[in-house]
Amino acid sequence: MKTRKPFSKEIVLLEDVEKAINEIIGKLQQDVLVNFKRTGGVVGISGGIDSSVCLALSARAFGSDKVVGIIIPEKDSSPESEELALELAGKFGVRTIKEVITNALSGFKCYERRDEAVKRVFPEYDPTTYKMKIGIRQTGLYNNLPPIFMLTIIDDKGNQQDKILHAREYLQIVAASNFKQRSRMSILYYHAEALHFAVIGTPNKHEQEQGFFVKYGDGGADVMPIGNLYKTQVYQLAEFLGVPQRIIERTPTTDTYSATQTQEEFFYQLPFRLMDIYWFGYENGYSPEEVSAVMGETPERIDALFKNFERKRKTTEYLRMPPIRDYYCE
Repeated sequence: MKTRKPFSKEIVLLEDVEKAINEIIGKLQQDVLVNFKRTGGVVGISGGIDSSVCLALSARAFGSDKVVGIIIPEKDSSPESEELALELAGKFGVRTIKEVITNALSGFKCYERRDEAVKRVFPEYDPTTYKMKIGIRQTGLYNNLPPIFMLTIIDDKGNQQDKILHAREYLQIVAASNFKQRSRMSILYYHAEALHFAVIGTPNKHEQEQGFFVKYGDGGADVMPIGNLYKTQVYQLAEFLGVPQRIIERTPTTDTYSATQTQEEFFYQLPFRLMDIYWFGYENGYSPEEVSAVMGETPERIDALFKNFERKRKTTEYLRMPPIRDYYCE
C-alpha cells in the first residue's frame, strides 16, 4: 500500500517533469497514431498556457510537420492572443491557419442575443461604446453559498457599473457566448478531418473537474493530454518544454467577453497556485485540519471551501456525461 504524503504547499509539484512529459507523449502517440489511426493533430492556440503546452507536446509526439495550430479569433478577442499564438507556433516550427469566426457568430446571432440580455440589465448599454463581462462575487467562497454572478459594463471613458445578474439574463448571456466555443470546435474538426488528424483538447484538471468548459465546445476533442494535470503542473511542463516566457507570464484570461477578464474573476475565485493545493487536499481525502495547519486558514474555512468544490463538481456533472443511449434494447 502506497504511503500518503504529509500535506504541504509543494504537494502538487511534479517530482520528475521529464518523465511526465515522456509518458504523455507516449500515450498521445498510442492514442492518436495507433488507436485512432490518425496521422497528426490540430490544436486551437490562443496564446494561453494550456493550449501552448498541448501544442508543444503534440509537436514532440508527432513531429512539427504533423501538427497545425489553428488561430480562431472573433471581434471580442484580444489582439495579444493571436500575437502570442504566432510566437508559440514559430518557436516549435508548427504551421498555423487563421480562421476568423465573427461572421459565423453573427449568423448565429451570438452578439445580438447576448446584448439583448445585457440591455435588460443596463438599458443604456451600447456594444459600440461599452465593453462587458460577467464574473462571480467573491464573498461566496467560504460561506457554503452558491456563487452570485455580476454583470459589468465599462464605457469608453473607463467608467464601470456592476449589477447582480438574475438567472434569466445570466443563462442567456452564457448560452449566447457559448456559440464561440462551439464554433471553434467545428473549425478544429473541419481541419482535423481534412488532414486526417485528431483534435487535441486543451482543458486542464480544474477545467474538467469544476466544469469550466463548454459541452461540445472546448470540451469537445479526441484526446486531452493535460486533462489530469493541475495548473501548477502545466506551468512546470511549459518551462521544461520551452514555451515562450511571455506566455508563461501572461495572466490566464477567458478571452470571451469584450472587457478583459481573468479566469479567477469569472469562475475560480482563487489564484491557481492556491486552488491547486486546496483541490489536491480535497480530492485526495486530506482533512480540513491537515490542510489548515499548513495553509494558515481555519478548519472551518477549509471545510467550507471543500464543500464549494463538491458543489461545483455535482452541479457540472452533466457537462462530463456522454449522451445517454440505453433506452431500449431488444
